[in-house]
Amino acid sequence: MDSTGKIAVIGSGSWATAVAKIVLERTEHIYWYMRRSESIEDFKRLGHNPSYLTSVHFDTRRITFSTDINDVVRACDTLLFVTPSPYLKGLLKRLRTRLSDKFVVTAIKGIVPDRNLVCSEYFRQELNVPEENLAVLGGPSHAEEVAFGRLTYLTVGCSDSRKARLLADAIASGYVKTKTSADVIGIEYASVLKNVYAIAAGICSGLKYGDNFQSVLMANAVQEMQRFLQAVYPISRNVYDSVYLGDLLVTGYSNFSRNRIFGTMIGKGYSVKSAQVEMEMIAEGYFGTKCMKEINHAFRVNMPILDAVYNILYERISPQIEIKLLTDSFR
Repeated sequence: MDSTGKIAVIGSGSWATAVAKIVLERTEHIYWYMRRSESIEDFKRLGHNPSYLTSVHFDTRRITFSTDINDVVRACDTLLFVTPSPYLKGLLKRLRTRLSDKFVVTAIKGIVPDRNLVCSEYFRQELNVPEENLAVLGGPSHAEEVAFGRLTYLTVGCSDSRKARLLADAIASGYVKTKTSADVIGIEYASVLKNVYAIAAGICSGLKYGDNFQSVLMANAVQEMQRFLQAVYPISRNVYDSVYLGDLLVTGYSNFSRNRIFGTMIGKGYSVKSAQVEMEMIAEGYFGTKCMKEINHAFRVNMPILDAVYNILYERISPQIEIKLLTDSFR
């Protein structure tokens, strides 16, 4: 692989739209898979995604849209998957085209439900994509800020450093700074955990805990993250790098964070279902909480924040009671 070749964006949400914007800063043409034909028709007519990041305008002559995942995969060399993790399994069931010779990049910050696998592992185990052809795109990167062209730092994780650098260079621009890493699994698990911790931060906000406590919560969250990452994938890493701590902080504090918003609603007394209905967007951390709880059964890492969020979301324990118990465990 001497270049990224033809690039496809697979997904139609806000982060997929932001990723497409980033790629088109340096690439003349992309393929873009969207599930709904009416979304494509509206996009072509309006010049922007009709449902997400509507302020970002595209030259649609530089985009080949398709509702056929197989056509897109056949045509492209680099595949950027940017779909919610609960939908990935269903999408890939429609795939009849081999992925093993493609460069598969997951920009999905979640776990495949029912399998309890981070997305790169799912691609490797279920679709036989070689490890060196798998990459992850991580970092503190709210789609809304990308839409505004605000400075963003992204990390490309891949076991093949040359391929990581090719992709990093392909998406770098005046407002996107990139670096590379070999810690694919660590980046993926960190991106799942930070969503769980953002829900915790939102719950505490909804319960009127102040900034003093939020800072203690985040300090304990990064320690909890580090304990888990070292247990599941013990390599040398600096958990204070932007792809770990930075992503945790922006997701835990930002008003753009759907996981924090979801948690805030729970803290204010919404049920899980009513919060999901009102948001009209997927909070990946809801699914990630259950998956991480089940995964941790095998590792038995001390994870009190994860346990507290799980108890609130899935065991229906009162947020007031559960967070009070959590605060008593902090120092």
